[in-house]
Amino acid sequence: MKVVKIGAVWCNGCLVMNNVWNKVMKVKDLDVKSLDIDIDEEEVAKYNVGDTLPIFIFYKGDREVKRVVGEVSYDEMIEIIEEVENEED
Repeated sequence: MKVVKIGAVWCNGCLVMNNVWNKVMKVKDLDVKSLDIDIDEEEVAKYNVGDTLPIFIFYKGDREVKRVVGEVSYDEMIEIIEEVENEED
């Protein structure tokens, strides 16, 4: 599964989610593309992000199937990923 992870170095929620995300990556095999809203401004614009960070966009193939905005717990993130993994194509 492909995931686009959008954050910023100045974002407190992003720092919190980095810890959650690092734990997730130990148990899930995901193709992750990390973008910084300031550094990768042109590419981030393609994803139609709002004012709240971080954003995790989940894809099955080339189709966006789920978007998580803001902070969630480790358990919530695992549940979301498993939901997407089990979703019919």
